[in-house]
Amino acid sequence: MPPFKSMPVAASLLTFALSAQTALAGDVVINLGYAAAEGSSYAVLADKFEALAEEYSGGTIDVKVRCCGQLMGEDEAFKAMQLGTVDMHVITGNNISPHFPLMDAFVLPYIFEDKDHAYRVLEGEVGADFSAKLNAATGVHLLTFGFVGDRDFYNSRNPITKMEDMAGLKVRVPKNQVMIDTFTEFGAAPIPLPWADTPTALQTGTVEGADNGTSFIKSQKFYEIMPHFTVLEHFNYFSPLFASDRIMGKLDDDQRAAVMRAAHEAGVFQKEEMTRNVTEIRDFLTGEGGMKTAEFERADFIAAGQRVQDKYAAEKGDDFNALLAAIRAAAN
Repeated sequence: MPPFKSMPVAASLLTFALSAQTALAGDVVINLGYAAAEGSSYAVLADKFEALAEEYSGGTIDVKVRCCGQLMGEDEAFKAMQLGTVDMHVITGNNISPHFPLMDAFVLPYIFEDKDHAYRVLEGEVGADFSAKLNAATGVHLLTFGFVGDRDFYNSRNPITKMEDMAGLKVRVPKNQVMIDTFTEFGAAPIPLPWADTPTALQTGTVEGADNGTSFIKSQKFYEIMPHFTVLEHFNYFSPLFASDRIMGKLDDDQRAAVMRAAHEAGVFQKEEMTRNVTEIRDFLTGEGGMKTAEFERADFIAAGQRVQDKYAAEKGDDFNALLAAIRAAAN
């Protein structure tokens, strides 16, 4: 009799132990990296995602944000997510192209007529289809596109008032062929460099100019070494939040829903926050920051950008041209 009486107690203890194991298994740590400085647009997205993911998961997800390249640089991060050695990372779109060439359609110069056009594309069916194709091809999850900004141009040599002022200018570009071809078409001398090498190259004069999202020029304090500033608006940029398949596979259904909701809302927050800040930052750069700007003729730049678009349309395959057509159609 005593053994039989103890069975309910033993069963209860076993149930408790299994429940405890399940609870512990449900606690997931996510390391989220970005290569830019604190205070950049990356930080706005990453910090908001951290807060929301932890809140919406009821504390079963712990997001640890690692800024400033602590995990690794952008050039390596996408591959690391494919391998599962990095959980999440914010990466500028042009740095995805070597891993998923279809991204180049979004990198093309002057591809979006304005910000409304860009958001119609990325937040609509075109963006959803693109994200699904990226995941199918690479195994990496694109959680949110977030804010769309402009890559503002700056240099140490001369003001830019017309395209001829670019002639021979040594310009740092990311390792992206569209961007290399664009600055070549502008008449500059593009030099591909990883982000980690860019500040030193600018300080030493290895390169004379570069372009970055407006907030990066301030957060990296490039205004202290680069006197000339141009709102060229030649490239739009967005820096999606990506996740590895390995970390997404660790989440239960509720946690996955929390992560997706947090990513979407963090993207909206970043979009609203950075849209408000761009004018203020540009005013700072050309005011207190001491950079000089000048009126310039944009028509030749746009014509050069169209030549680059046509070049890639002629060279790429059906998927690329279908995406390009969808982007252009969304302008109407």
